[in-house]
Amino acid sequence: MTIPAELAEARERLLSSVPTALLIDGRWREGTTGARFSVSEPATGATLAEVSDASPEDGAAAVDAAVAAGQGWAATPPRERGEVLRRAFELVRERSEDLALLMTLEMGKPLAEARGEVSYGGEFLRWFSEEAVRIGGRYGQTPEGNGTMVVSQRPVGPCFFITPWNFPLAMATRKIAPALAAGCTVVIKPAALTPLTTLAFAQILLDAGLPAGVVNVVPTSSSSALSAPIIADPRLRKLSFTGSTAVGRTLLAQAAGTVLRTSMELGGNAPFLVFADADLDAAVEGAVQAKFRNIGQACTAANRFIVHEDVAEEFAEAVTARVAALTVGDGTDPETTIGPLIDDGAVHTCQRLVDDAVARGARLRTGGHALEIGAGSFFAPTVLDRVPADSAIVHEEIFGPVLAIATFRDEEDAVARANDTPYGLASYVYTRDLARTQRLIERIDTGMMGVNAGVISNAAAPFGGVKQSGLGREGGAEGIHEFLATKYTLVPRG
Repeated sequence: MTIPAELAEARERLLSSVPTALLIDGRWREGTTGARFSVSEPATGATLAEVSDASPEDGAAAVDAAVAAGQGWAATPPRERGEVLRRAFELVRERSEDLALLMTLEMGKPLAEARGEVSYGGEFLRWFSEEAVRIGGRYGQTPEGNGTMVVSQRPVGPCFFITPWNFPLAMATRKIAPALAAGCTVVIKPAALTPLTTLAFAQILLDAGLPAGVVNVVPTSSSSALSAPIIADPRLRKLSFTGSTAVGRTLLAQAAGTVLRTSMELGGNAPFLVFADADLDAAVEGAVQAKFRNIGQACTAANRFIVHEDVAEEFAEAVTARVAALTVGDGTDPETTIGPLIDDGAVHTCQRLVDDAVARGARLRTGGHALEIGAGSFFAPTVLDRVPADSAIVHEEIFGPVLAIATFRDEEDAVARANDTPYGLASYVYTRDLARTQRLIERIDTGMMGVNAGVISNAAAPFGGVKQSGLGREGGAEGIHEFLATKYTLVPRG
C-alpha cells in the first residue's frame, strides 16, 4: 500500500512531536542508564521510535515524586481536580486525529476504530471530572444514641498502574481519571509494545495544568525488574493491572507482601449465546462487532460462539459471508477493516488454535491462515464451526480474528457451556424471550453482559469480572471507590 502524501506528512510530524523520555516530577528526562528500546509498527515491522528505558532507580524516583505530590494533590479542592480532567478531555478531543493515528501506527487497529477509542477513552476524563465533586460520606447517630458516626472518604494514596498494549489510550484514562478525581497520585508503566500513546496523553495532562509529580510515566523493556520494587515500596497504596490472569496472579502474590490494595482486570473467555428465537441478522452483526473489534484483541471479545442447534447452520453461513468480506491491511488505509495483530507471536497463537480445532474435527469455513502483507503480522479473519468441546480454542483466550462456533440443545445446556470456564468477564446473549433474558442475567457467571448487543463498554458503567477474570471495577460510579479509603469516626455525645 502507498500511504497518501497528506497522511505521510501527518505521520512524520506526529512521530517527531511525541515525547519519548520518562515523565518524572513534571519533567521529561532520560533514564538513569541512558538506554532506549524500539517501538515497532505491526503493519510493517518498521521502527516508529526509540523510547527511554526506565530502570528500577527511575521507578523509585517516580514513586518519590508521586509521594511528594500526594498531600498537595489530595488537598486540592475536588472542583479544581475535576477541572483539570475536564481540560484534559477537551484537549483529547482537539488532538483526536493525532491520537488516533498514533494508536493505529503503534498498535495496528484500523483508523476508524482508533478514532472510536479516542472518543471512548476521553469519556473517562469527562465522567470522572464530574464524579470528583460527588465523593460523599455518611453522618448519623449511633443506634445506642451515645454519639455521632461520621463516615468519610479519603484518597487511598500513591498508585501504580500497569496497562496493556491493546487499548493504549482508554486503559490509561480508565485508570488515571478516577485516581486523579479521588485525589491520588500515579506512577504508570505502559506496555513496551505501545508506550507512545500514553506518553502523548501524559503531555496532554501537563498541558491541562496537572501539577508536577501527580502523574509519572515510566516505560520500560523489563516490566518485572521495574515493577517488583515499586510494588514492594511500603509507601505505595494501590496497584491496578490490566492483562493476563497468569501475570495477575504473580502481581497479587507480590502485593500480598505489603497487603497492597489491588484492582485486577484479567483474562476473559466470553460466551456468545444465540438462541433459536434470536433475530439472526442482529446476532450476526453483533457477532462481528463482539469478535472482530480491535482485530479480536480485546479481553471482552466473544471467544466461544454457542449457537442453538436448530439455527447453527444458518448462523454459520451468514456470519461466514460477513467475515469473508472483511478487508485486511494496514490500519491507515481507510478501506481496511482488519489490521495486523500486535506481533508474530499473536499470529502463531491463532494458527495453533485453528490447527488444533481442525485436527479435532472442526470445520474451517473461511480463513485459517497467516497472510503475507509486507513484513506485517497479519492473520486472515477466520470462521470455524462444529468445534469440539475439547479443542484448545474453547478453553484459551484467542486474542485474534478467529470466530469458533459450537452448538447447544436447550437453555440448561447453554448455561452449562457458558459457565464452563474459570473466567467470567463478559458474555453476550441473543434472544427475544424476556423471561429467558432475566434468567440468564442471574445464571451466567460474568461481571458484564450484553443482551442483543455486541459492544458493551461504556465509561458510565462498571467494567470488571468475576472468578479468575479479576477484582474490582473500573468506570461508572463504582470506579472512583477503588481509589478511596473509608474512614469511620465516632464523636461521643457530650
